[in-house]
Amino acid sequence: MLNQSGRYLLSFMLIHNDYRHRRGDGPQPTLTALQAMVGSSARQTAAFVATLKAARLVTVEADPNDARLRCLRATPPLVAEIGRPGRLFVAAMDRLTRRRPSRAAMLDDFDRLGELIYRSGAHVLQHGMLTEPFARIFSFTARDCGYPLLAAIVGAHYAATVPDAPAALPLSLRALADRFGVSRAHVGNLLQEADAAGWFRTEDRRLTQLDPTLLDEFEHWAACQIVFYDDLAAAICTGAAASP
Repeated sequence: MLNQSGRYLLSFMLIHNDYRHRRGDGPQPTLTALQAMVGSSARQTAAFVATLKAARLVTVEADPNDARLRCLRATPPLVAEIGRPGRLFVAAMDRLTRRRPSRAAMLDDFDRLGELIYRSGAHVLQHGMLTEPFARIFSFTARDCGYPLLAAIVGAHYAATVPDAPAALPLSLRALADRFGVSRAHVGNLLQEADAAGWFRTEDRRLTQLDPTLLDEFEHWAACQIVFYDDLAAAICTGAAASP
């Protein structure tokens, strides 16, 4: 449900608004406030928020000072899912630097992870989406499960070229569709479009061609994400350590 940039961004900004209000830095996190911030229409935003509420990922609370205002509150499962990519980028830095104790482990705390999303959201509002400079990465994120598919493709490349890398996922339509919860037709369309663009090709359940410039773009983007989220986590964890 969240593996598409529009829905992910909506959930991301909902959490940002919630935590901004908890910090006393912004207005009530209402549906109206959210609708003014995201790219989807007001109707689409309301419909997806209703879906999140039905899935128990969002709750609605009356503002104690004005019962007419309904505040959208993110539940721990939504914060965990939206914050998972950022936490994993921090975990990557932990591994690269052999850092102990792990900074990512400190983000297991629900409020710290929510703070990470809030600070990242504030950056997005000021500077734009982090994926925007990376056109092909951005194009994959706009499609249902497009980014996980791209990650599987890059993972297959590493499995074939990097010693001791984890084994690749099978790249058949059925295996990818089952893994990402989409139809085989959708996976087939994504693979065909990538092949037509010259980005990568799969045959017989394996990767047979990958554009080196796409790999460079992916690795540059990932490195930027690692540094960005680790810097945010450093500030959060330093503040947490200093608290009584």
